[in-house]
Amino acid sequence: MSASAPVMAADLACLITKNNTNPFFVKMKEGAEAAATAAGLDFKAYAGEKDGDASPQLTAIENCVLAGAKGILITPSNDSVGPLLKEARDAGVLVIALDTPLADPEAQDMTFATDNFEAGLLIGKWAAATLGDAAADAKIGMLDINKDNISVDVARDTGFLVGFGIDVPDLTVMGSETDPRVIGHEISGANPEGGVMSVENLLAKEPDMNVVYTINEPAAEGAYQALTKAGKSDVLVVSVDGGCPGIASVKAGVIGATSQQYPLLMASKGIEAIVAYAKDGTKPVASEGLSFFNTGVNLVTDHPVEGVPSIDSDKGMELCWG
Repeated sequence: MSASAPVMAADLACLITKNNTNPFFVKMKEGAEAAATAAGLDFKAYAGEKDGDASPQLTAIENCVLAGAKGILITPSNDSVGPLLKEARDAGVLVIALDTPLADPEAQDMTFATDNFEAGLLIGKWAAATLGDAAADAKIGMLDINKDNISVDVARDTGFLVGFGIDVPDLTVMGSETDPRVIGHEISGANPEGGVMSVENLLAKEPDMNVVYTINEPAAEGAYQALTKAGKSDVLVVSVDGGCPGIASVKAGVIGATSQQYPLLMASKGIEAIVAYAKDGTKPVASEGLSFFNTGVNLVTDHPVEGVPSIDSDKGMELCWG
């Protein structure tokens, strides 16, 4: 295709998310569809059933390639989709991972994402500073997605621990730390039901748990329900996402602090990349000093601490989604 070639009406962009219920992915779909329509691209959206379930995503990748898609935007459920995405790239499809990079760098042309380690680092630093001297004797429960070591899960988890001041020998996996302040890691499935079960399990291990890290705000919602039921109103809960319900929870004091990410920007920038690729074969480049395109993150809290930059919940509501 020549450098002056316009985007053709038949050019297709596909979005494949982990599920179609999490507000993060719902907003991502809205942003991608709006950007594709504005750019004159055809658009198809697909979703898995739940986090970690790759089968529907594999079918969606095949459908997009067969339909002649110019580009695929995907939030991969796990790395099993990598080989098929490599085949898509070999067939001339631009592949952009959104939010969750694949372990195999050849499985995507670029990742558009939050710096998830930074997101975890911010809430870890905030939690430690908020506890002050009591951080030395903290009892921390970790609510992850699952045990698959999904990159976004690992980055947020380990970032939080490093931010809190806990030594993490291996930043590529969850649970390598030996610090006795960490009670344990529980599978939340990144949803409220999993959050409830995870906190119940952690409280059974350590009734005096006083810090709960959650992979996202739906898990934090469940965590709060379980803590309330157990009469634990003084437990510090931190999270990542920045959706409007989550920011409302910050304002209400349910979540002490959350790291806000921007799925609309991931989606719209992804569509822009597909448009550029369809026109002249241009591929996106990473942000300076990183291996991915960074779409930004802000710590949102109404209880700021010295040395940790943040915005308050009013500003977070102006920027939120869902």
